[in-house]
Amino acid sequence: MRPEEVIERFRRTGALLEGHFILTSGLHSSVYLQCALVLQHPPEAEALARALADGFAGRGIETVVAPAIGGIVIGYEVARALGARSLWTERDAAGGMTLRRGFSARAGESVLVVEDVITTGGSTRETIAAMRAAGASVVGAASIIDRSGGRVDVGVPRIALATLDVPALAPSACPACLRGEQAIKPGSRKDVNRES
Repeated sequence: MRPEEVIERFRRTGALLEGHFILTSGLHSSVYLQCALVLQHPPEAEALARALADGFAGRGIETVVAPAIGGIVIGYEVARALGARSLWTERDAAGGMTLRRGFSARAGESVLVVEDVITTGGSTRETIAAMRAAGASVVGAASIIDRSGGRVDVGVPRIALATLDVPALAPSACPACLRGEQAIKPGSRKDVNRES
């Protein structure tokens, strides 16, 4: 799937938003990718997941793990495309990513971490750390969108279906804030001190 096709799927489903947004990290941006709006359509989710799975076909992936909540749907669909198991990590009371709900990994289990959008890579790195702590072998990471312009390093080989270089700025450096424009937070997480 070509990057332009990925972006067109986001536009067609209303998942590519333009304005003044507060990202999960607390940084501000003029572009927001609301993946839930594209992933609510099973044919779209399946097509995007198959494209991600193609990047890891034949690599012996046993389990796909996604950080909750944004990565769960695409992680599940990638797992289905690979014929693998699907798990997700969640934040514990202290704010760290961990396996819950009885999920576990066996020593050496071959894992792929899948996220919807990567901006700073924080949630992906935390999920990788949680899986390594559980004994798994993390062989790679994938996301539908990479907002970092390809700059994020998560410590394992990583692919994205589309890469954007959209500035994410501190409120003090945000042109829209300096003009007095109100920012909105369309994401799902209330804690803005962590990034996905």
